[in-house]
Amino acid sequence: MDVHLWLVPLGYLSGSVPFGLLIAKASMGVDVRRIGSGNIGATNVLRAAGKGAAALTLALDMLKGWAPVAFGRVLGASDAQVASVALAAFLGHLYPIFLGFRGGKGVATFLGVLLGLLPKVALLVAGVWVLVAAMFRYSSLAALIASAASPILIWFLDGRPLFAMLAGVLFSFIFIRHRENIRRLLAGEERCMGRKIQSPVADVPRSDKTAS
Repeated sequence: MDVHLWLVPLGYLSGSVPFGLLIAKASMGVDVRRIGSGNIGATNVLRAAGKGAAALTLALDMLKGWAPVAFGRVLGASDAQVASVALAAFLGHLYPIFLGFRGGKGVATFLGVLLGLLPKVALLVAGVWVLVAAMFRYSSLAALIASAASPILIWFLDGRPLFAMLAGVLFSFIFIRHRENIRRLLAGEERCMGRKIQSPVADVPRSDKTAS
């Protein structure tokens, strides 16, 4: 069997590891799915467990996007195979098998995937995120604008239609996963970055189906 065929399921399993949930549990004893936005990503971990936990979550969520892509490159996978692995890792974060297919919004894993595919584009996308976040203090808005810019940057700086299309597909998922954030942004109700939950230990079960 072609060794490259194993890259896709391995990429998905890599993306499925819920680092934010594990780190918040270990550091503060909280389940981030039951407090704040319910998201298992770094922004909600920041609110619930602090900067150190959030930074570690961000790094590991990026790593699980970067590692499968980098591994595929090392093994000499084709662009199409690498793109498939990248998509699998990203979808693993959004729909993790370990959490009943209810995962995060994919921004950090998306950036990790870009870092494995096209490091220069990844740095530019990260720069867009930092600029928008610094100006408006909304992580969701920064994520939406930065990910929307990625297909354009890939098209002009790399030129491979496959990777530009992949970035467009990933942005589409990010947009869908942020639909509640978009509604809150339009209503002026979105939480600003760095705003902590009042009592993270006293978390209560969430009854809605907000994407984690």
